[in-house]
Amino acid sequence: MTPNEDTARPLPVVGARAARTRTITANDIARFAELSDDHNPIHLDDAYAACSPFGRRIAHGMLTGALVSAVLGNDLPGPGAIYLAQSFRFLRPVYIGDTITASVEVTAIRAEKRLVTLSTDCVNQHGEPVLSGEATVKC
Repeated sequence: MTPNEDTARPLPVVGARAARTRTITANDIARFAELSDDHNPIHLDDAYAACSPFGRRIAHGMLTGALVSAVLGNDLPGPGAIYLAQSFRFLRPVYIGDTITASVEVTAIRAEKRLVTLSTDCVNQHGEPVLSGEATVKC
């Protein structure tokens, strides 16, 4: 599909939802640190993290946020969506071994501009919210 064909596709409807699930590994955190150049020891150093309020290493907040991006770019609205804005609130730490489900839901559409607003949320394997926010994309 070419970009021009992609823009001709129908807009999603309010209430449409999509989700993806991933278990966060130590390798994910190390790779994200290299990619982002964020080498904060709270993410990478067991001894340092043990003395933190979390008691152990945590994933980068933006690594969790990137799971939302995966849903937006692959599932809803999907390929061709252009990320325009994103807000995040980080609610709980994500630890190595946590299984995170990132979900999005269409909350508003401006059809004339092909703008879609979505609530964005991530929960851990216990159903506890770890991230919430809102995204705007152009379809």
